[in-house]
Amino acid sequence: MSGPRVVWITGASSGIGAALAREMAANGWQVAASGRNRERLDALCADAPDAIHAFVLDVTDGAANNETVAAIEQQLGPIDLAVFNAGIGSQFSVTRFDAADVQDRMAVNYGGAVNGIGAVLPGMLERGAGQIALTASVAGFRGLPGGAPYSASKAAMIALAEGLKLDLDRHGIAVSVITPGFVRTPMTEKNRFPMPFMVDADDAARRIRRGLAAKRFEITFPRRLSYILKLLQRLPYALYFPIIRRVARL
Repeated sequence: MSGPRVVWITGASSGIGAALAREMAANGWQVAASGRNRERLDALCADAPDAIHAFVLDVTDGAANNETVAAIEQQLGPIDLAVFNAGIGSQFSVTRFDAADVQDRMAVNYGGAVNGIGAVLPGMLERGAGQIALTASVAGFRGLPGGAPYSASKAAMIALAEGLKLDLDRHGIAVSVITPGFVRTPMTEKNRFPMPFMVDADDAARRIRRGLAAKRFEITFPRRLSYILKLLQRLPYALYFPIIRRVARL
């Protein structure tokens, strides 16, 4: 008889990642929680000490990802589901363009997921089973004012997920892309602009878990915001730019 299912969640020390770790643990999963902050991970593990296990990780370090996957599978067993959720983002000022800052966002948000996939995928391919989920954002649907680097990194995540699904379906590996709107987290607390249809992190975690259980490719919420942005996504630039400028009061 097989043991509990194992999920690896990156970016689990706060926000959506921490909420999802608690949600998965409450539903019978063994959770490998990764993040850079040991104290926050330890506090998270205290919420479910028999189900959540800390694995400190800087996702931008490719070798460390490989070592973390080996440690997880030695301690907990094969990873059934990997959720690549680590991300950074804040308001971006084009008048203070910092190339290193832009590169850092891509290195964490996109490169971190690539490193994690590179570490976990060989085992899933060998077993012919598994599930990979990438946390993108509705901000990846189109470029947004004040968020060019963040939107770019999340658009890359969406395209990566689309391509991986087409390649991995025939190998028995499911792929999901998570595109949340505004979620109440330490990251969004820094924003100084209106954030419509805000949801709590626990609510977001429940929606994500249900979507992952159903193996939906796209897990998007809240739907009202998602549908609005998907509509804008389909507009020609001649309409899109004037509408966004008006909304953003540019």
